[in-house]
Amino acid sequence: MLILSSLSHLENTRILITGGTGSLGKKLTRLILEGTQTTTVVIYSRDEFKQYEMEQTFSPEHRKRLRFFLGDVRDLARLKRALAGVNAIIHASALKQVPAAEYNPFEFVKTNVMGAQNVIDAAIDSDVTHVVALSTDKAANPINLYGATKLCSDKLFVAGNSYSAGRPTRFSVVRYGNVVGSRGSVIPFFLKKRKEGILPITDERMTRFWITLEQGASLVLNALREMKGGEIWIPRIPSMRITDLTRVLAPECKTKIVGIRPGEKLHEVMIPVDDARQTLQFDDHFIITPAMSYWKTDWHAEKNGAACPDGFYYGSDNNTEWLSDDQLAQMIGTLDLPEARIWAEEHGIGS
Repeated sequence: MLILSSLSHLENTRILITGGTGSLGKKLTRLILEGTQTTTVVIYSRDEFKQYEMEQTFSPEHRKRLRFFLGDVRDLARLKRALAGVNAIIHASALKQVPAAEYNPFEFVKTNVMGAQNVIDAAIDSDVTHVVALSTDKAANPINLYGATKLCSDKLFVAGNSYSAGRPTRFSVVRYGNVVGSRGSVIPFFLKKRKEGILPITDERMTRFWITLEQGASLVLNALREMKGGEIWIPRIPSMRITDLTRVLAPECKTKIVGIRPGEKLHEVMIPVDDARQTLQFDDHFIITPAMSYWKTDWHAEKNGAACPDGFYYGSDNNTEWLSDDQLAQMIGTLDLPEARIWAEEHGIGS
C-alpha cells in the first residue's frame, strides 16, 4: 500500500504544477497545503474558469499560499516567466483521450512531446532542482498515438538529466494505471448506463490496473522526496477484471459485448519485459533505472532494491494482487461523484 511520507522536506519551497486544475493537480495541491506551513503552490494551466472554481474550494488561509498562472506548456516564454522562484515542478499537463489523439495527432505531439521539452528547457534555464513528470501505463509498449507521445515524453525527461549537464536540475517520471472515478473513466460511465439495464463491455477477458487518486498523489510526492534523477517510478497496485466491476456496480444489469476499441489493449502493461532488465523492485513500488546512465543513480546500495527476475513483466493480467468485490465496492463508495454517492447509499456503503 502506498503511504504518503512526511512533507517536511517541502517547507519553504515553491512548487509549480502544470495542468494543476485536473483531478490529480487538485489532490496534490490540497495535500501539499495541508501537509506544510510555508510551501507555495503555483497552478499553471489554460482555463481561467477552472482556476477560479479551484480557488473557491480552498480556505482563505490556504489561498495565501496558492498562485494561479494562465499559460500553456506549448509556450516556452510563458513557462519561464511562471518559474520565477520555483524550486520544483510536477508536470501533469497532457492531452489524454485516445480517440481524439488518433484524429488530432499533431495536437497531441505539440502538447505531450514538444510541451515536455519546453518544461525541460524552462526548468534547466530557471535552475529548478526537482521535476517529476506524470506518465501512463499506455506509454509501455504503446499501440495508440497517445501512448506513443507519452513514451516519447518519458524518454525526454529521463534524458533531461544528462541534458542539464552541470546544472542542478534533476528529472524523474511517475507511471501508473487507471485512476478510480477520474473524469472520463469507466465507473461514472457504468453508473449512468445502469439505468438502461445494459452495460456495454469491450471484452469479458479485459483487466486493468486500479489506483485511487490519493495513492497516485502519494506516489508523486514520495518520488519528489526520494528522486535522484532518471528513474521511472511504478506503484505496486491491484488489478481488476471488467466483469467483476460490472457485477459489483450493477448485478441486476445485463452486459453487451461491443468489442475492443481501436487503440485499446486487452491488458495493460506498466513494465515490459525489455525494461525489466533495468528494473528494481521494492515493497510498494518498482523503479526502472535509465538504460544509458551518465549520472549516478545507485538504488541497489542506497535503498536495497532487488533486481527483477529474467523474463519478468508487470501487467494487469499477471498481477499477484486482485481487487475483491468488497474492495471494489468500498473504493466506489468513497468517490466524490453524484452517481457514486447515490450508489453507495443504495448499497449501504460508508453508512
